[in-house]
Amino acid sequence: MRNAGRIIQAGANCVKLEGGTEVCEVIKAIVEAKIPLCAHLGLTPQSIHQLGSYKICGKDQASAAKLLEDCQAVQDAGASMLVLECVPRDLAKTITQQLDIPVIGIGAGVDCDGQVLVSSDMLGIFQGFTPKFVKRYAPCGDLMQQGIKAYIQEVKNSMFPAVEHTFK
Repeated sequence: MRNAGRIIQAGANCVKLEGGTEVCEVIKAIVEAKIPLCAHLGLTPQSIHQLGSYKICGKDQASAAKLLEDCQAVQDAGASMLVLECVPRDLAKTITQQLDIPVIGIGAGVDCDGQVLVSSDMLGIFQGFTPKFVKRYAPCGDLMQQGIKAYIQEVKNSMFPAVEHTFK
């Protein structure tokens, strides 16, 4: 609760919390404190070490049923919206149709109410592993590497800072 309040005081519009039925009491408390809450289900990246790896969530009947239960539970607990990550498209569509709150997809198909991508993925800044659901819209990572290499070279060759970048 204290951290949720601090996040809002720092200027955020809402707080995001990963988890389903197991965090519903926390969701209720945060919402009762008049703090808007965004739930996050499916692949939960801040909990990846508990999951073991990045994987599609809700692929089999049992995990799909659990995900549906969790989605309904976080809505009932008071979540204002839901981020649904790395979920099969048909399941994400079903969840979106069943919930009254907006469902924002990331790797959950086109049928969600909205979409989100991490800007460093979208712009090609992080060049390690690229999830299947990421589309790179600009090669900024390549441009950044070129710029960093040029900077290093100019510093090593005493070309930067030049006279125009120095105070007299």
